[in-house]
Amino acid sequence: MSISRKQAQDYAETVLSRPRSDYQVTLKRGKGGTTLLHNGRAVTKCHASRVGVVQAIYMARALGVDLPPQGGSVRAEVPGGVLYRAVAVSTLDLRRPEARQVLAQLLATAQMQRTGMGSQAE
Repeated sequence: MSISRKQAQDYAETVLSRPRSDYQVTLKRGKGGTTLLHNGRAVTKCHASRVGVVQAIYMARALGVDLPPQGGSVRAEVPGGVLYRAVAVSTLDLRRPEARQVLAQLLATAQMQRTGMGSQAE
């Protein structure tokens, strides 16, 4: 049984409510979409639609990794602020022009946080 996007984001709120300096996450891409996992549980997901794939690409960029091929996964260790921004990117409706401005700010901030805190992808 797959997890709903709402359930995943409820878990993300729980995870992010306890700030830490780094989080081990896995970005997993399957036939139904792309899921971001922490401790084996989904924190957010992007559906396999056109918009969902674009969200997933930018979510991966926020994490500082490449989107894995279908059936693949990639792990990263990121600061809490980067995880927060990756989840935020996954919720943007990128069909709206104003979402692109928010996206640019989220990506710029995530990059600063990754480089400033020395996170690394595996």
